[in-house]
Amino acid sequence: MPKKKKEEKKEGVEKGSLSARKKKISKFEIEEALIDNFISLQKVLTNIAVKFEDLTNNISKLLKLFEISASSFAEKGPGKQGDIDQDFLKKLDSLLDQNKVISKGIMLMEERIRNKRDHAPPPGSERYRTFRSPNAQGYQ
Repeated sequence: MPKKKKEEKKEGVEKGSLSARKKKISKFEIEEALIDNFISLQKVLTNIAVKFEDLTNNISKLLKLFEISASSFAEKGPGKQGDIDQDFLKKLDSLLDQNKVISKGIMLMEERIRNKRDHAPPPGSERYRTFRSPNAQGYQ
């Protein structure tokens, strides 16, 4: 039986030591912490409300911009823009035609140069004769 009393004392000491280790928080401290947290939460919510208001204003401005651009597009119509596009396309077509003419000319020049090179005497034969001195053997 004495062993049971010693075990009960050990349990009591352990329970007491746990409560001694824990800091007792008073009711006042709890209320103060709750009030501080509530104030911080209100500040955050206020900031969020301000940010949402700014976002709403920016979206409204963007929507107005879209409305203005849509009305401007409706007033001008695709016909006026189409005229500008038609002029641009005509200029592009004329540039393409000019490019074709230039490329044909270059091709003809290349063909002519190749033909001259193919029908020309071997390199150096004619030149060699014209640049030889009259005293050299085989001069004609």
